[in-house]
Amino acid sequence: MKHVGAFFACTVLLTGFAVAQDLSPAGSDQDSGQSLAAAARASKAQAATAADKQADIRRLLALTGSASVATQVMNEMEKNIRPLMTSSLPPGDYRDKLVELFFQKFHEKSDPTKLVDLMVPIYDKYYTADEIQGLLNFYQTPLGKKMVTVLPKIVAESQAAGGQWGEELGRECMIEVLKEHPEMQQALLAAKRNAQP
Repeated sequence: MKHVGAFFACTVLLTGFAVAQDLSPAGSDQDSGQSLAAAARASKAQAATAADKQADIRRLLALTGSASVATQVMNEMEKNIRPLMTSSLPPGDYRDKLVELFFQKFHEKSDPTKLVDLMVPIYDKYYTADEIQGLLNFYQTPLGKKMVTVLPKIVAESQAAGGQWGEELGRECMIEVLKEHPEMQQALLAAKRNAQP
């Protein structure tokens, strides 16, 4: 996308120079040629800078272990999704096998490098080249290296703590709602009785 933008900018510049050349006196052909060459050099420099920045972003993502963190997050999500998926399917001998086959296929198709490819333009959008360099420098310090080491643990423990908090909060809210609305509690009990064989 950046290359398309650079190409578009270069085309606009070249068109502008061509129009200016047509309007300029005949003696300025040499100046126009020099201007076109300067514009081409500037365009090449911008493309090289963009390529360097993207390479630095990829280095940063590798240094921070983004692919392995993404894999860990997906594995944690699977632990939560698997039981929900199983319970959402009608009961039967097929169900466990279907869920297992689904996750096998999901793991076969989930390539962390594709996620990194998606992250590069996002980092490019929000960080300047200098900021990327600053982050690269930080993650090579002892504190930065420690952050890379403990971040997956922090993410996992935060997700577990958030899940437990959510369950407790949900239970508390349901108890309060049922106390405030006894008719709902009676409807729930009746539905449970009707659902049992």
